[in-house]
Amino acid sequence: MINIDDKVINDIKRGFNLPPKPELLEQLQTAIQHPEPDLNHIASLISTDLSTSAAVLKVINSPAYGMSRTITDIKQAVMFLGLDSVTQLVTSCLLQQAFEQSSCCISLERFWDTSTEIAAVATLIGKKVKSKVPSENLHMLGLFHDAGIPAMAVKYPDYVKVLDIANNSHDEPLTQFEEQAYNTNHTIVGFFLASSWHLPKPICQLILRHHDLEFLTEPHDQELLLSYATLKMAENLVHTQKRFRSTADWLHVKTEVLSTLELDEDDYQDILEDTDDYFQERFG
Repeated sequence: MINIDDKVINDIKRGFNLPPKPELLEQLQTAIQHPEPDLNHIASLISTDLSTSAAVLKVINSPAYGMSRTITDIKQAVMFLGLDSVTQLVTSCLLQQAFEQSSCCISLERFWDTSTEIAAVATLIGKKVKSKVPSENLHMLGLFHDAGIPAMAVKYPDYVKVLDIANNSHDEPLTQFEEQAYNTNHTIVGFFLASSWHLPKPICQLILRHHDLEFLTEPHDQELLLSYATLKMAENLVHTQKRFRSTADWLHVKTEVLSTLELDEDDYQDILEDTDDYFQERFG
């Protein structure tokens, strides 16, 4: 269990220059809170940001979403998916634009590629198990869960060395190496970033707890448990594809993850094959 006390809060606020919530997101969140939100106005707001609206349409039309028809503009997206779904996709796209490579000691392109893959595989798993968790929630969690990593890489010039050590460790999570080096870790930093952007509270909580191996043994809302289990499986499947071995967490949570998702080993192998297909399509 992770405890966030006042000292931790003050250390994060004082020590980290986290990206401020974008104006577009502020406007969207305000518009959605109206008793009768104006869909045309909201679609127009999003469409004024060409790179974000293009990125949203790309995600919606990806195989992971499995739409029965091609969505060609933001108004269509709002009509088909609803305001909350589109807002979450916009938030995810804005996050990727929030950090500048020039001030970051890791490759942001590589980082976001991996996060995008985890988001897509999480969405794929959700559809496979007919999860009650909305696809856009799984996509946002997959993309956002490690958002504290680029913030750490901006703050600490030697962070890439800690990341390399963790990547070469077979049984210790990144958070342990971060704590040893900096007395904080990316889950806490990511939690504050997500909270400051006013992401849904369940997603903020999952960002904070996503390396907590006791999570699935605790009493939580079913959607939280399903989201955590889906994320851990997606992380492991992508890690296995890229590094040919399981994540440090997987051995500890595999049994509970499969149980939560009501899957057996054969089901897991089927999803593994689907992940192989996704990577084949992605890279040819």
